[in-house]
Amino acid sequence: MTGTATPAPAIDGAELLNEIERFHRRFNAFPTEAAYVAVTLWDAHAHLLDAFDSTPRIAFLSPEPGSGKSRALEIVETLVPQPMVAVNASAAALFRAVSGMDGRPTILFDEIDTVFGPKAGDNEELRGFLNAGHRRSGVTYRCVGDGANQSVQAFPSYCAVAVAGLGSLPDTILTRSVIIRMRRRAPNERVEPFRQRIHEKEGHALRDRLAAWAEQVRPAVEGKWPDMPQGITDRPADVWEPLLTIADAAGGTWPQRARAACVELVNAAAEDDKASLGIRLLTDLRDHVFQGADRMPTAVILECLNAIEDAPWGDLGGKPLTSRGLSRMLGEYVTGDNKPIKPRPIRTASGVPRGYYAEDLADAWTRYCPPPPPKSATSATAATPQLTDGADVADEAASIRYITPASATTARSA
Repeated sequence: MTGTATPAPAIDGAELLNEIERFHRRFNAFPTEAAYVAVTLWDAHAHLLDAFDSTPRIAFLSPEPGSGKSRALEIVETLVPQPMVAVNASAAALFRAVSGMDGRPTILFDEIDTVFGPKAGDNEELRGFLNAGHRRSGVTYRCVGDGANQSVQAFPSYCAVAVAGLGSLPDTILTRSVIIRMRRRAPNERVEPFRQRIHEKEGHALRDRLAAWAEQVRPAVEGKWPDMPQGITDRPADVWEPLLTIADAAGGTWPQRARAACVELVNAAAEDDKASLGIRLLTDLRDHVFQGADRMPTAVILECLNAIEDAPWGDLGGKPLTSRGLSRMLGEYVTGDNKPIKPRPIRTASGVPRGYYAEDLADAWTRYCPPPPPKSATSATAATPQLTDGADVADEAASIRYITPASATTARSA
C-alpha cells in the first residue's frame, strides 16, 4: 500500500511574527514601537528576497557608542538566512560572496562608520555595490582574467543588508534604508543579557520556522503589490513595499501595525533628514527665512540661517556657510523655467544688494521639501511698525523688510 506524504501543518504567520518580535524585545531596547515592527518584518523579508523587486537596507545608527547597535545585529543574525558578518569587508569580497555557489548571504555590516565615516575616505566601490544590490536586477561589473585575457563579468549584487554604525551614511544608502535611530538605554530600561551559547539556538529555531512559513506563503507573496499609506510614494514606497507585503501575508494586527510604523519612520527620517543638506537648506529658507517674503538679500539670508537653533549652517566643516557656498548649493536646483537658481540684484530703499527671490525657489520648494508646518494664527506683522519709521507701511515693508534681520526671523504678511 503506497502512502502519500502528509503536508506540513500551516504556520500561523501573525503569531510567528509576534514570537520574533518578543525575541527582539528580550535583548534589544529599540527607541520606538515602530522599530520593533520594522525589524521583525525585515527579518522575515530576508527569507523571501526573490519575491520582491527590491530589498530595503536596515540601518541601526546612533551618535554615540554603547547604544545597542551591535546587539541588534547579533539578534538579527540568528533570524536571517545565511548571515555573513562583515566588518571592514571589501567590495570585491562581498560581491563574490553574493554571486558565489554557496547561496546568497544576508550581509550584516557592523561598524559601518569605519567605512563611510569622516576619516574613512569615499569607498565608492562599496557604496556602488550596496546601491546596486538594492534592486533584484542589480549587478556589479568587473574585469576578470590576467593581462590581455581579461573579460567583463557581471556579478549579481542583490542581497539583504543590515548595517550598524555611528553617525550617518551616504545619501544614496540612507534613502534605501529603514533607519532605526538607536540610543543608550535609560536606567529604567532593562533587557536580558544575550548569551550566544544559550540563546542562539532559540533564534535559529525561530529562523527555521520563519523559513518554512516563507515557503508556504511564497506563491501568495510573489507579484503582490501592497496598498501604501497615503503620502508614501517614490523611494520610501520602494523601501516599504516588501515589508508591508510580509505584514499582509501574516495577517492579524500586522497589516495595521506595519502601515503605522511605515508612516512614523518615514516621517521621522524626513524630519531628521541629514541625507540631503540641500533639502535642509531649501526647507530652512522656506520655513525660517523667507516666511512669505518675496525676496531676500544674501547677507540677511546667511544671518538668519546661522540664527536657526540646531541647524548646521554655522559650522560646515568648521566654518559658517558663506555666500559662495549658498550660491553653490542652491545652484544645484532649478527655477520653474529650468534655469539654475542664482542670486539676482534686489532693489531696496538702501541700495541694490544681491539676493534671492521666492519665485526662483518656489519650484524647488514644491518638489523637494516636506509640507510646511501650520501657520500660527498670531504670527505676523509685529515687526512691521519697527521698520516703517513713520513711512507708508506698504511701501516701506516692500523694501526694508527683506533686509532687516529682525523681520527675517518673524513671520511676515504680504
